[in-house]
Amino acid sequence: MKGRPTSAAEKRFHDQLARHIGCIACLLSKSSNPEVSIHHIDGRTKPWAHWLVLPLCAGHHQENTGRPGLIPVHPWTNRFEQAYGPQPFLLHVCLDILERRHGIIVPQARAAANGDWSKAA
Repeated sequence: MKGRPTSAAEKRFHDQLARHIGCIACLLSKSSNPEVSIHHIDGRTKPWAHWLVLPLCAGHHQENTGRPGLIPVHPWTNRFEQAYGPQPFLLHVCLDILERRHGIIVPQARAAANGDWSKAA
């Protein structure tokens, strides 16, 4: 895939999302799925791109993968956001879960989520 490689801190953040949250869309649907891939909200090339991510199961990430009947963000972004909320909101939910339930604070991800690119890069 295009984009710059992830740093060690970004990889650690992605691992924390996967380990402690699982699929955020499943979680909001009162279900759980710990098998996730990392979905980039705003592409993969910007300096902060690897902080603007969501943990999504296959069915919520890509069409024709995972469990049937799920609304995938690719290619159904509008339907996905109508069902689960805007992607930036979902990132804030993920960060809140990491902070409040697990005591994990990720300042770069919070800065990126808040649009403070100078602290996120």
